[in-house]
Amino acid sequence: MSLPAAPPSYAEATAGDKEQGADGFTYASQPPPMPPPTMPMHPSWAYVHPRPSPGYSNAYAADMSSPFSDPSSSSSFDGLSGSSWEDKNIRRMFIRKVFCILMVQLMVTFSVVSLFTFCEPVRKFVQYNRVFYLTSYMTFMGTYLMLVCSTNARRRYPTNMILLAIFTLAMSYMAGMLASYHNTKVVMLSVGITALVCLAITLFCFQSRVDFTTCHGLLFSLMMVLMITGLLLFFTAPFGYIPWLHTAYAGFGALVFTLFLAFDMQLLIGNRRYSLNPEEHVFGAICLYMDVVYIFLFFLQLFGSRE
Repeated sequence: MSLPAAPPSYAEATAGDKEQGADGFTYASQPPPMPPPTMPMHPSWAYVHPRPSPGYSNAYAADMSSPFSDPSSSSSFDGLSGSSWEDKNIRRMFIRKVFCILMVQLMVTFSVVSLFTFCEPVRKFVQYNRVFYLTSYMTFMGTYLMLVCSTNARRRYPTNMILLAIFTLAMSYMAGMLASYHNTKVVMLSVGITALVCLAITLFCFQSRVDFTTCHGLLFSLMMVLMITGLLLFFTAPFGYIPWLHTAYAGFGALVFTLFLAFDMQLLIGNRRYSLNPEEHVFGAICLYMDVVYIFLFFLQLFGSRE
């Protein structure tokens, strides 16, 4: 039994004329092989999909984006990625929580102001017992420094709520005592104007594209001017009452804290260059509360009497 013949070689298969193989078969001549064509780049290779593969988490996709990117941009074609919706929901819950705390604080404060203004016995008691004002001021400063300087104090429940309640009561007593030295019409006028100003600033911050969070240098300069003017009033008080200087100081103070309200409101909203951490709901409520109360006190001084 003979073994099978080996297949023809490359030279025999590509010969120009017909050749006879060793096994008796005739192989036809074949054209020389063509070089392989240049493979065109596939569109899917040239285009990198901006959305990561399903195996990657949303946190990885969030880390890939710049923190200063356009809020309207997204990591998917339709702009409805899971991470962006999650961030929006967290920000909405944060804003809702801050405004709820702020509303409770303002209700307590203006209830105390109304009590000290309309109730005559309480009004005389707070005016003749100024030691309680000093006590409330020291309590206010102590709780304010604890909440602002200590992260654990303002984030740990229920410590933050207890300190916030003490802080609100102390500030409410101070505002109520200062309001007790003015007549009812001036107090009501100041409350109304403060409410209108706060509403206008809130609507402006939600609709405007002006970024107040980048104006911290300007706000610091205005605050320094306000402090210097206050020191000037303190040293000129023994020489008599200067109406135009007090009016200018009160008007300028109301303007400065209105700008601070816009600044803090945009930090709360979070659609500008700088924003508050969603865990800082107590700090956000304190900032807005202080702005509103100081605007009220400056309007009270602006429209109040010499008393």
